[in-house]
This record gives sequence, structure tokens and C-alpha cells, in this order.
Amino acid sequence: MLESFVLSIIKLIKNMFIKVKVYPESKQDELIKESKDKFVLKIKEKPKQGLANMKAIEILAKHFKVSQNKIFLIKGHKERNKIFKINNTLY
Repeated sequence: MLESFVLSIIKLIKNMFIKVKVYPESKQDELIKESKDKFVLKIKEKPKQGLANMKAIEILAKHFKVSQNKIFLIKGHKERNKIFKINNTLY
């Protein structure tokens, strides 16, 4: 009983890395899950002054049900292919 409780707590504090291919200036915001850690994200925002990255974080936060300050852009600040780190996920 105690072991299952400890394992569930460990899962709660686990970090997750996901790969996201972002298509800025799309007609609508849409998140498409291709696998457990791979997504396609279509967003309306233009890729200027980090607006597209901020919108991507907002959409990912809603999807994973975490606050935006738990999501970090690790790689791909000025590229279409990005890697995000999500803290405290349930996956």
C-alpha cells in the first residue's frame, strides 16, 4: 500500500520532454498529438518577438493542465522544431 502511494507521488513530480513542430500563422490554433511525446502545433501568432513561442507555451499548459511557468522551451527558440520541458506532469 505504501509503495503504491510513493510511486504515485514520484509520477507527480516527474519531468517530461516533448517534441513539438510549430506552424505559425495558421488559420486556427490546434494541437495534434502524434505520439506520447511528439506533437504538431498550429498557431495563429506570427513568429516575431517570441509571440509564437509564448502562444505555444499557453496552449501546451492548457493541454497538460499545468501553469505556464511549468513549461520551458529547451531547444528551437527560432526554429520550427522545438523541445519543451514540462515540470510536474501526470505522465
